[in-house]
Amino acid sequence: MSVHKASDVKRVTTHTLRAMKESGEKIAMLTAYDYSTARILDAGGVDVLLVGDSASNVMAGHETTLPITLDQMIYHASSVVRGVQRALVIVDLPFGTYQGDSKMALKSSIRIMKESGAHAVKLEGGQEVEESIRRILTAGIPVMGHLGLTPQSIYKFGTYTVRAKQEAEARRLMKDAKLLEDLGCFGLVLEKIPADLAQKVSESLEIPTIGIGGGVHTDGQVLVTQDMLGITQDFHPRFLRRYAELFDVIRDATSAYVSDVKARNFPGDEEQY
Repeated sequence: MSVHKASDVKRVTTHTLRAMKESGEKIAMLTAYDYSTARILDAGGVDVLLVGDSASNVMAGHETTLPITLDQMIYHASSVVRGVQRALVIVDLPFGTYQGDSKMALKSSIRIMKESGAHAVKLEGGQEVEESIRRILTAGIPVMGHLGLTPQSIYKFGTYTVRAKQEAEARRLMKDAKLLEDLGCFGLVLEKIPADLAQKVSESLEIPTIGIGGGVHTDGQVLVTQDMLGITQDFHPRFLRRYAELFDVIRDATSAYVSDVKARNFPGDEEQY
């Protein structure tokens, strides 16, 4: 009997991701924040595009993810959705739009779904956001969880170091992961935690896990596209593999264009009317 591969699917859904976990096919996920990039990544066969609040860093130049607003996330998400034919599009709920207020969490999620056309939302945390997750799910909106290093809590942690190395925090993460599954989350991002813990969590859940700095045994992987493509220059975490050096490529192309303009080599005869 042939295994039904995600590559055969015309449109990836949350059901597709569950089936991929069950069949052992790994899930490939990247971030996207604009139409042009989304089109390229979708054409490249990525299964999931995350409109991450990392847009705050790589698109807007902020030091943390905290400043980005709901309106800005909806703008980025709607741009990405218009560039996608196959990938599932998930949108981060930004800081301050769901913590401690489940009614606001639902309202924020409804706005994202209605105004961007995205397929799901993601939010950080475990037990402390239980009520928000419950309320979002009542509206039929798919929710992805996020445990381990949760960048919106950076000022609480005080560092971007690996999380859950101590037994107490590891136990709490395992408990939160099970809670998120029981609540009805369709998947879970595990960020910057020991590989053996990520494996244990992944094997204990029926929903798929997506790792970023979580080792090879999660059900899928995610990277920030600008990091993966070598557009960002000053970010070198252990979990990052660069698949291109586009900073150099784009800089050199820009320099060549500037030189041609100043030397009157552009436009040429064939490039004017």
